[in-house]
Amino acid sequence: MNKYTCIIIEDEPLALEKTKDFANKVPFLQLCATFDNALTGLAYLNNNKVDLLFLDINMDELSGIELLESSKISSQVIITTAYQEYAIKGYDLQITDYLLKPFTFNRFLQAVNKAQENIVHRASDPQPEFIFVRTENRLEKIMLSEIVYIEGMRDYRRIHTVNKKVMTLQNFSEFEKLIPPGLVCRVHKSFMVALNKIESIERSRIKIADQLIPISDTYKETFFQFINSRP
Repeated sequence: MNKYTCIIIEDEPLALEKTKDFANKVPFLQLCATFDNALTGLAYLNNNKVDLLFLDINMDELSGIELLESSKISSQVIITTAYQEYAIKGYDLQITDYLLKPFTFNRFLQAVNKAQENIVHRASDPQPEFIFVRTENRLEKIMLSEIVYIEGMRDYRRIHTVNKKVMTLQNFSEFEKLIPPGLVCRVHKSFMVALNKIESIERSRIKIADQLIPISDTYKETFFQFINSRP
């Protein structure tokens, strides 16, 4: 039986123990770590790939929603919270499932089975060649091989491709979920770059399409991991 790695980020001790106990009862789950705050959990995710993340929403310093909005999370995500009003926001972030506390083991198992199905389907699906983004009153087709970089401009994102520029209200978190890992990488709160379009890297700047794009301290480690892991 294939084992799927998971971690739990939960700041309520009793809820953490309950989720941990449930995860350990599922034969195909391998619980790798638990965290009582989002910042230490995020640090782990920046250095370790996991298949599934159990994530509480209401936490000090950094909430679960803020973690999902600010970071590239390729794992399946199951939200665990006592607050139903976050459900719509969670689904906007394309989470796998939403567990409302207190949840039963049967409901927990339903969510985990859904995550397992998604993981299997993702592994068997061919890599997409394009995505569609919302712009004005239409959906614009963007070839993934043509993306150069994506620039944040207040409420908008501008996608720079080899032959056009497209403005959209879709956020960086959405792009990180739409675009397969390894094609683009977040390097700054306002920039994502296509790794195969980078011309050079000097100190904390990337030269791409005759533009100099800064690498911020927040994303520096993850970016250079991407660079160093490529053949």
